[in-house]
Amino acid sequence: MPDILSLLQCLLPQINATTMRRMNQIILAMLAMSGRVTMLGISRWAGVGGSYRTMLRFFHTVIPWATLFWLFFRKHLFRANEIYLLAGDEVVISKSGKQTYGLDRFFSSLVSKPISGLSFFTLSLVSVEQRRSFPIQIEQVIKSDIEKSSPSPTKEIKSQEKRGRGRPKGSKNKNKTQVILTSELLRIQMMIKSLFNLLAKFIPLTYLVLDGHFGNNNALQMARQVNLHIISKLRYDSALYIPYQSPDPNSRSRRKYGDKIDYSYIPNKYLCKSTIDENIQTDVYQAILLHKEFAQALNVVILVKTNLQTNVRSHVILFSSDLKLSSEKIIDYYKLRFQIEFNFRDAKQFWGLEDFMNLSQTAVTNAVNLAFFMVNLSHHLLSDFRQHNPDSGIIDLKAYYRGFRYVREILKMLPEMPEPILLTQIFAKLTSLGRIHPVSTGVEPS
Repeated sequence: MPDILSLLQCLLPQINATTMRRMNQIILAMLAMSGRVTMLGISRWAGVGGSYRTMLRFFHTVIPWATLFWLFFRKHLFRANEIYLLAGDEVVISKSGKQTYGLDRFFSSLVSKPISGLSFFTLSLVSVEQRRSFPIQIEQVIKSDIEKSSPSPTKEIKSQEKRGRGRPKGSKNKNKTQVILTSELLRIQMMIKSLFNLLAKFIPLTYLVLDGHFGNNNALQMARQVNLHIISKLRYDSALYIPYQSPDPNSRSRRKYGDKIDYSYIPNKYLCKSTIDENIQTDVYQAILLHKEFAQALNVVILVKTNLQTNVRSHVILFSSDLKLSSEKIIDYYKLRFQIEFNFRDAKQFWGLEDFMNLSQTAVTNAVNLAFFMVNLSHHLLSDFRQHNPDSGIIDLKAYYRGFRYVREILKMLPEMPEPILLTQIFAKLTSLGRIHPVSTGVEPS
């Protein structure tokens, strides 16, 4: 079994030995425990020196999580010569009561309505080659007064501008690159800048991948202000225009917008690829198009799916601010954004993101960051575990650590150490309990 404490040695410059020891004990308990991952649940599995009061001390200690995430990633997860994307998304967890720090009503995509709970925005480094997402920075979303009164970003911008109806007399066209960032975009921009300070150009990042909620000019300008190209999705009914080209080369026309794109009849000259799979035809179009709400031209990829039996059509519009990016990479990079959703699933299902009952700001921050830290740690442990146990997942990993814990407790009760062959059989038997995939070992359990 890997020594967790040795894996955490890279964090020592940022946390003291006492916090390191408590963190090691908590991680071992979380790997072996069953049931809800709360402070009380962890203390029941932590063993000697892991009392509930010790849990309280740890969860109320201020810990520089952003630095710890980066140090652990650089030491154990980073691979040179790989391409990394920066992806961001928000996760909402339900909470009852009235005392939890940051408790408010947030829109949950799982139930498709606002719920009472907590919200956290997560930045992740996504490896294109590994097809994996690694959480690198987590920050709790605390709604400002404007956000509470204006749930729509558009209304928030208008409330900040505070001007009357209509166009003011004598006003000129505005520079669309000079935008008023919403509280949400300012929060994300500050997180990105903080991350860049930690990375210190160790990893070259070019693209910021966000979901369709950020398919607007404000988000694009926010990304460009931190020297990143955005990859996101537009509304299905977005009004896109072909850049106007005058038939007369000597014309001095200032016309900018040409024909509007009709999604039912997209010109064939923009067709990049067409495939048919199980009576579903997928056509991929790519073009440099204009949108009247955006300050610059967009590299647009339109995916049109047609059911050849019913002739029903649907389409998705992806875009990037990088005009040279190929359609294959835009599609692939946007698909990789979904890997962050698997981080959310693992953090909720296995590491206590939905279970914690902490109330104070420090305790909530520690509980959430610990859950995401376990996502990265478990990925590293699984990479070694799968060398002898192919196709194993987190359930198999937890069963292994739980079985190891049982073996250790049993050995304490025995008057003398069993024969090696018997000990191997005991270990194989106990570590196989609760596993999904079969045990891969030289000695089969009897």
